Amino acid sequence: MYKLYIKPFLDLFVALLILPIVILCLIIVSPLIYIYDRGPIFYNAKRIGKNGKPFKMFKFRTMIVNAPDIRLPDGSTYNAEDDPRVTKIGKFLRKTSIDELPQIFNVLKGEMSFIGPRPDPVDWLNKYTEEEKVFLTVKPGITGYNQAYFRNSVDANTKIKNDIFYAENISFILDLKILLKTLQTVFSRQNIHINYIK
Repeated sequence: MYKLYIKPFLDLFVALLILPIVILCLIIVSPLIYIYDRGPIFYNAKRIGKNGKPFKMFKFRTMIVNAPDIRLPDGSTYNAEDDPRVTKIGKFLRKTSIDELPQIFNVLKGEMSFIGPRPDPVDWLNKYTEEEKVFLTVKPGITGYNQAYFRNSVDANTKIKNDIFYAENISFILDLKILLKTLQTVFSRQNIHINYIK
């Protein structure tokens, strides 16, 4: 009941409710991103959606134009505090998670939920085992169990295990806990960076 009907309704209701705030942020942030290097405002990343269907996920661009794609040994994205690819405004947007706000439009399009597994790049789809693909039965989220409790402090395999846990235990109470933990994590700026390459 919650997963099929209540959760989608809450996603749409809350997205419409906070849309004016997101638009205000767009008006303020967009010129700052553009002035830095005259590049695009948004980073439209191709990500894996529900049931493995790819979609374009909207984010404010936080890196220089044509930044190289650097991955960690487990395939996850390199994300260190001193990453030279990240612009000055980009560092602020990441620390405050403002860079994720445009994903409200993905929620309105029905491609994402506020809470769910964070979507991986499309080239990850063939890396999952059939047992792991259970977490693809739910919409990816702006935040999720792994994002709220561990953010960027765990490796890719642990993230997948956490995503599976969420998909198999989804409930209103769990979503509420994740939401509250996300707010705590964002305001305390915990586990923002991965500071190693092996």
